[in-house]
Amino acid sequence: MTDSVLPVSGIYEPHGLRKLYYGPNVVEKHLLHVLPSSTSKAFIVTGASLAAKTPLVKRVQDLLGTAHHGGTFSQIRQHAPVEQVARAIDDLCGRPDTEAVISIGGGSPIDAAKTLSKRFHAAHGRYLVHIAIPTTLSAAECTDIGGTTMQDGVKQGVRGDELAPQYIFYDASFALHTPPALFMSTGIRAMDHALELQYNPAAAWLPVKAIALQAIATLYRLLPRYRDDPTDEHVILGLFLAAYGSLGFFGKQMRGSLGLSHTIGYALGSPYGIPHGITSCLTLGHVVALKAELDPADAACVAGTLPCFGKARSGDDVADSRVVGAVILQLVRDLGLYTTLTEHGVPGDQLDVICDRALGSWMPGEERDLQDAALRAAVRRLVACLF
Repeated sequence: MTDSVLPVSGIYEPHGLRKLYYGPNVVEKHLLHVLPSSTSKAFIVTGASLAAKTPLVKRVQDLLGTAHHGGTFSQIRQHAPVEQVARAIDDLCGRPDTEAVISIGGGSPIDAAKTLSKRFHAAHGRYLVHIAIPTTLSAAECTDIGGTTMQDGVKQGVRGDELAPQYIFYDASFALHTPPALFMSTGIRAMDHALELQYNPAAAWLPVKAIALQAIATLYRLLPRYRDDPTDEHVILGLFLAAYGSLGFFGKQMRGSLGLSHTIGYALGSPYGIPHGITSCLTLGHVVALKAELDPADAACVAGTLPCFGKARSGDDVADSRVVGAVILQLVRDLGLYTTLTEHGVPGDQLDVICDRALGSWMPGEERDLQDAALRAAVRRLVACLF
């Protein structure tokens, strides 16, 4: 670590997480204990595949029993389309005695549960206790931000400290039914979180960046082991905890996107139906090299992650950042996750549309037109190489 990335000041303001449970069968052991009361009804939000093709949802329903199971909505699709979320809201808001929402799955059900809690509050004057049981490494359970995909393909967000899950259950057995390619791609998404935190100006050194560095190292070490044996529950649990470390300590300082890889990912994800794990596979390796080219401070932050990948620093931050980018791209290939926008059916004539979406939400004002133009040109070159 060089002096350029050592902290000089910082603040850490955590979300309202009450407990994080991790280990074998923690759902069976502790789920009923976190319900608000002995008579609480909990509403389950999940996806169709989990409900129809795995025993997981029934497992939770049976655990809740008639005393606590207050309904299940199992039609949340990738990127949480507004039509499905609206139907879930109608179902939930017709059950005013509900006190908790249990999200089971990846980022889409977890995000949908945040929106449901917000709408339940508007209808009934109180938020729901959000209990998250993740089955991927997306780390959506780590934030108070939820996204719903509108009819034009663009996401609309909600946020609020009351929406973040109060209880998280990392139970490796729940990931045994996740397709390995999905689980690994969301692992790259977690690495995207951890790496972009290194140059996010709102991220405090302790605990945010320091723990995120450990998360990068753990993800890099364990993802190939998971590829070789996706039934190893010890490895799965280690990856779950790394995913939490990649984003779970950012807390209330998080505002908008983490960084350029995420903003490009949002521009690619819901508009073209590309999973966010795959968008990170596409963008992250290229973005970290570009960030280093554009800003010496960012170069120092990226280069500071090189030891996480088992490599020594050379003293040339830009060169070291290129190595980081190359290592990430190679990891994506080694995991069998390499793809292109063309393979996902994105037409080449969408290049400028993608750049507009990626840069529009955070571009500076007219007084920085020259810098904006240079950044846009660099992003355009980056996106062009993804086809």
